[in-house]
Amino acid sequence: MNIANIAAPPRRPLNLDPITVEVIGSALASIVEETGEALVRASCSTNIKERRDCSTALFNTRGETLCQAEHIPIHLGSFIGIVPHVLKHHAIADMRPGDVFVGNDAYAGGGTHLPDIVLAEPIFVEGALVAWTVNLAHHADFADRGHAHIYQEGLRIPPIRLYRGGELQKDVLDLILLNCQVPRERLSDLRAQMAANRLGVERFQALCAKYGVAGVLAAGEALLDYAERKMRAALASMPAGSYRFEDVFDQVEIEDDLTVSVEITIAGNTMKLQFESPPQVRAGVNMTYTALLATVYYAVKSVVDPTILPNAGLARPLTVTAPAGTLLNCVHPAAVNGRVQTCQRVCDLILGALAQAAPERVTACTNSACTVATFVGEQPSDGSIWVYLETMGGGGGARPHKDGLDGVHVHTTNTSNLPVEALEVEYPLTLMRYELVEGSGGPGRFRGGMGLRRVYRAEEPCRVRVDLTRLRSVSWGLLRGLPGTSSGIVCGPGVVFENANAVLQKGQWFEIITPGGGGYGPPAQRSHSAIARDLAEGVIDAPTARSVYGLSS
Repeated sequence: MNIANIAAPPRRPLNLDPITVEVIGSALASIVEETGEALVRASCSTNIKERRDCSTALFNTRGETLCQAEHIPIHLGSFIGIVPHVLKHHAIADMRPGDVFVGNDAYAGGGTHLPDIVLAEPIFVEGALVAWTVNLAHHADFADRGHAHIYQEGLRIPPIRLYRGGELQKDVLDLILLNCQVPRERLSDLRAQMAANRLGVERFQALCAKYGVAGVLAAGEALLDYAERKMRAALASMPAGSYRFEDVFDQVEIEDDLTVSVEITIAGNTMKLQFESPPQVRAGVNMTYTALLATVYYAVKSVVDPTILPNAGLARPLTVTAPAGTLLNCVHPAAVNGRVQTCQRVCDLILGALAQAAPERVTACTNSACTVATFVGEQPSDGSIWVYLETMGGGGGARPHKDGLDGVHVHTTNTSNLPVEALEVEYPLTLMRYELVEGSGGPGRFRGGMGLRRVYRAEEPCRVRVDLTRLRSVSWGLLRGLPGTSSGIVCGPGVVFENANAVLQKGQWFEIITPGGGGYGPPAQRSHSAIARDLAEGVIDAPTARSVYGLSS
């Protein structure tokens, strides 16, 4: 790429006061939140309109994150690769207002797995490229597939133009839809993504009209620098040293438990994270390097200083390494569909290491999972394919002063619960039970969060795939807190799971149990009056009072 081809105003205009920078920063945050709401409200699939499995962001002309909405942290892994890839392979001089690039590939486009389709649109003001608006939607479509390598997992889309100068490239769209199982749903969700991008363009152009292009771009640079300063200051406040932690990764697709580890070195105002893991596997749990980066940025920010702005500046003091061709930094053609399971384990690796430096800043181990159930079948009325995907929460790790949260999504996932009514209205499935698993949270001075139980009954024949982790391992406790319980599947009569997959006939059912979180601190022997006081003041909850302290009323 020839930098001279980027027709953008100067990076650092003079004399921008801090108040204006703050106002413009808040406006950028408002833009990505508004575009995210537009995407959710305009979408068709339950995975987006109900579960909100989508994200939005703004990038500068260099492909650096200016602002990301508070949606799904792992989606940053798909964002940070696509704009640099577009800039590398497409000349700025050839871009026009209304161009839109679409992509999802993990190796030729900066993605992390194929269902996450990204639309990136350049923003022009007075003929100059000034920024990019980007959004991602998880298209729950590529179901009932193998995961030995990337070619089994769905359609690979390198970043190419879906719109050219505002005109839809229908042949590109037709190619994408032909490879989808539910094309009408995909078309509607892609249109929702387009609407969100158009809103992002309009809002950013309006911001430039109000404060001037030079002022907005200067504010963007100042916000990156501010995030870097805050990250460096927070790192400098932590104890210097090297901290190592390891755990095992077990997953339904792989037979053996795999050892993964991290060594975190804090030196002055910098942090280095060095990961070790086995070679990449013939299963869909490998992570690309951008997925690893997104996971690290989230986890470090949440521990070191959650108030740091979510932009590229926070990454400047961090160095992240992992050997290429391994589970945590895979190379082509490794399968990556279930990479979020591995991302979750990496988050808790980082917590385990940083607990040695600052235990008061971290929780015990969470459920370390993103339990996924994907159903696919045919509508009896017309034979059309339907696909339903959902992710389930589990126990959050106990906190230094509170119990862990029950039945929640943790870390790099942040999707919402799908209402039972929406599930049963749109799909031939019935949810027979949906409840917390009593006693699944690890005991401790503060109890780990409880996992979930969901029991599904098929109302028509269908196939299901369930991705589980923590099948054999458990979520560790912190400071002598006890571990949570593992995950599992309970099969009803006639139901048999093989390699995470099962065929369900009408009326058959099965049960999913998600892991509980680890406890914090040793279970204490305390008087019933003291426990009752903590219960009344909200320091502990009723399940903790019963399961850990034995308080009956």
